Amino acid sequence: MKKIAYLSCFTIVVLMLSQCKTEKKEPSVTGQEEPKAVTIFEQGEIEAYDESLWSIVPKESKIEVIAQGHDWTEGPLWLPDQEMLLYTDIPRNAVYSWKEGEEAKLYLQPSGFMGENFEGSEPGANGLLLNNEGKLVLCQHGDRQLALMQSPVMEPTANYKTLASAFKGKRFNSPNDAVYKSDGDLYFTDPPYGLPQRMDDPNKELDYQGVYRLSQEGELTLLTTEFTRPNGIAFSPDEKKLYVANSDPELAVWKVFDVLEDGSIRNGKLFYDVTELVPKEKGLPDGLKVDNDGNLFATGPGGVFIFSPEGKVLGKIKTGQATSNCAFNKEKTTLYITADSYVLKVTLKS
Repeated sequence: MKKIAYLSCFTIVVLMLSQCKTEKKEPSVTGQEEPKAVTIFEQGEIEAYDESLWSIVPKESKIEVIAQGHDWTEGPLWLPDQEMLLYTDIPRNAVYSWKEGEEAKLYLQPSGFMGENFEGSEPGANGLLLNNEGKLVLCQHGDRQLALMQSPVMEPTANYKTLASAFKGKRFNSPNDAVYKSDGDLYFTDPPYGLPQRMDDPNKELDYQGVYRLSQEGELTLLTTEFTRPNGIAFSPDEKKLYVANSDPELAVWKVFDVLEDGSIRNGKLFYDVTELVPKEKGLPDGLKVDNDGNLFATGPGGVFIFSPEGKVLGKIKTGQATSNCAFNKEKTTLYITADSYVLKVTLKS
């Protein structure tokens, strides 16, 4: 009996050790082992409102999941030389990276707040972009500034140089999104989302939410204060038009401006209004990008709207999530989408 009991105990121990060796590790972001298979975002769909959509997005395209399990994703940026996507998780105060066939991983932390006890929910970087020298520029919510990461993009360190943090001695609210003009001037928006109490925050120093231009020489210009929540921002291909999203549930719109030779903007007009959709679908006008033909890919209620340059809705990439932003790869044959806890991708026409 003793021998049988001994053998039984030995067998149980062996089985337990075997189970420990074969047990999968719990990934920190995607919930998948790498290399990972393609995961289709089953709750999403691509819907055409005009047949011309299929000349932009192939009918057979699916919405794919490339990362999940985040708190709130934003700021997608494609690095063409590295064939790598960067994106932010604002509540985690972090930037992540992703490459085809690999699992998403932590790239940079902290990304937007260098202090210790942030009282709000959005301390991290929001929009990301590259300057003309290929260095990473971040819209930093918590530190309320535009900043340059001083290390090379493939050797990331949380060592930042302030590009702009105040206008006429008053601190920004929380720079949100930005775009470079080909001449090196930087255009950006400054809503209150990074402030712990947003519009009612006692540390809010500006009584408006501005759109700004930072010239190559470092001159800062206030372009307009007409937005209540300026957010996504992008140029038309010829840079004669500037599009700006307003992420206010009471006035959920995109506007378009003429860009003058001196870099200022004029003649702001309504491009599209989705205010009536806000109670029905998740999300608000947020990040946007423009393809080579001038079509706008603009995140809004329910997903990504695809507009013609004239403001006609051609279709929608429906995510069913609060969808924050999007970005193209170099060839603009792939669209990357940040949507709540997910990062998604859709193949476009080549």
